[in-house]
Amino acid sequence: MIDPQLLDRIADALAADGYIILDQVFPVEWLSSLESRATNLRPAQFKSAGIGRELGSQHHVAIRNDEIRWIEENHPVDTQYLVWMEQLRLELNRRLYLGLFDFESHYSHYAPGAYYKKHLDAFRGQSNRIVSTVLYLNKNWQPVDGGELRVYAKDSAHILVDIMPELGRLVIFLSDVFPHEVMQVNRDRYSIAGWFRSNNSSSSRVDPA
Repeated sequence: MIDPQLLDRIADALAADGYIILDQVFPVEWLSSLESRATNLRPAQFKSAGIGRELGSQHHVAIRNDEIRWIEENHPVDTQYLVWMEQLRLELNRRLYLGLFDFESHYSHYAPGAYYKKHLDAFRGQSNRIVSTVLYLNKNWQPVDGGELRVYAKDSAHILVDIMPELGRLVIFLSDVFPHEVMQVNRDRYSIAGWFRSNNSSSSRVDPA
C-alpha cells in the first residue's frame, strides 16, 4: 500500500507544478530486486527503441539509441511494480480526476554513449499519454557518469532541472507539458519508464515518443 500522505504529496505537486521528484519511496529490498532484474537481462532480451506507434515505429539513432524491454505481467518482480502503479493510477484519478485508464512501462538501458534528444512523451494531436513516470535503478551514480534527465519548461528552452538517475529516484510528470532529454551516458544506465494513458488510447503497444 502507498502511504496516503505520499499520494497527497504527488497529487498536490502534479496539480501545482506538473512534476515531482521523489527519493526512496520503495523498500530497499524491492529496489534491489528491480535493479537486479534490469541489470541481469541479457542483451538479446532488449530491443532498439523506436519512435512512433508500433506498426509505424522507426529507429532514428540521431534522436535516440537506447534499448527497451517491456514489463511482463507474469514476472513476480514486474508484477509488484505494476501493482504499485495501479494503486497510484486509481488514487490520482480519485484526487485529480485525470481519467487515467491504464499503464504501460518498460525497462530502459542506455549503454555508454547513448542518449535521447529533446522530446515530449505525448503523441502530437492526441492525449493518450497523460502522466509519465521514470524509476531509476543505478547504484552509486556520479556526476561524471552523465545520463541526467534534463527537463525543460513548457514551450521554452529554459532548463527547469537536471535529474541524476540515482537508484530509487522516481520522477513523475505531465506527459504533454515538459519537453525532456536524456543526456549522453558514460556508463550503463537502467530505469523503468512508464505512462498512464487515457481511455482513448490505442490498444496496440507503442514505443515511447
